[in-house]
Amino acid sequence: MNEICLVDSHVHFWDPSQLHYPWLMKYPALNRAFLPADFSAASAKSNVRKMVFVECDYEPTQSLDEVNWVYNLAKSEARLKGIVANAMLEKGESVRAELNTLSTFPLVKGVRRNLQTEANIDFCVQPEFVAGVKLLAKFGFTFDICIRHEQLGAVVQLVRNVPEVMFILDHFGKPGVRGKITEPWAVNLRSLADMPNVVCKISGLTTEADWKTWKPADLKFYFDHALECFGFDRILFGGDWPVATLATSYDHWTETVRLFFSSATEAEQIKLFQTNAEKIYRV
Repeated sequence: MNEICLVDSHVHFWDPSQLHYPWLMKYPALNRAFLPADFSAASAKSNVRKMVFVECDYEPTQSLDEVNWVYNLAKSEARLKGIVANAMLEKGESVRAELNTLSTFPLVKGVRRNLQTEANIDFCVQPEFVAGVKLLAKFGFTFDICIRHEQLGAVVQLVRNVPEVMFILDHFGKPGVRGKITEPWAVNLRSLADMPNVVCKISGLTTEADWKTWKPADLKFYFDHALECFGFDRILFGGDWPVATLATSYDHWTETVRLFFSSATEAEQIKLFQTNAEKIYRV
């Protein structure tokens, strides 16, 4: 089997000297600039040919600054083919102007409003938020779902209410790997996968495990269940770099994913590592 080129559907870049990311204060190892040159060094063995940048939970007042900053990065990083930008969708109809501005940037393919820090597990089914998500369809934007596993039941309701938008579940829905928690994550994931407008990123799982002692066996249930629920047409590879470096190197993560899918056909592996991301994010 020939080596398959990677399209990484989940890459972050940031520079605290340019934009403010309050959450970085909790993670000293991440509280510095991570730029395309750093990514190239980290992924040197992994044959990444394209990447999608995902917003980095910056200070909300800097809503368009990050998009402009990443556009400048893309001038010298030809592999950067798409952007998932932040938008305050809880503003409902009034977020339309913000989405209209984002639509003037051809690299912007979708939106992520990071939900994992919301204390209210039903935040995403509040009427104004649902109204904001529905507007994405008018701009052809996808929606990346970043949540804690206990929020997954509410996400099922959200997706059921907005069939016109394509949803991408980040990081398997962040199951409780560290505590070996499987339910209700597993049943909620199956309910989510029953809806055709959802795909699942094979990303971010090691940071849900014990950072220092995880083994591939700790991840097996979650890999197997995601594949069983979504199939090879609706999963896509993501590195979650550099957040994932809290628990693994980039190349170790790609090797782990390849290990779990080593018995798949070449056509199935190409879908996972390349063509699904190209289709979903239009890159």
